[in-house]
Amino acid sequence: MTVSSVSTVTATSPLSFQDATERGFERAQQTLRGIQKIEVVGERANIEKGQIKDYEVELKIIFSLE
Repeated sequence: MTVSSVSTVTATSPLSFQDATERGFERAQQTLRGIQKIEVVGERANIEKGQIKDYEVELKIIFSLE
């Protein structure tokens, strides 16, 4: 039987939503073991002076408990 937990992570990138997702996943891997899935639950772009400053994603990181 596997028991899973969920952690929420917010990550940003000046390049794209995809890059922000990859950065968030890479950072989560540094402290969470047994990651099974990631779910993008939100995407936002931060605006500064009428231009997109950066892209932000909210991720659910699903991982198994040891």
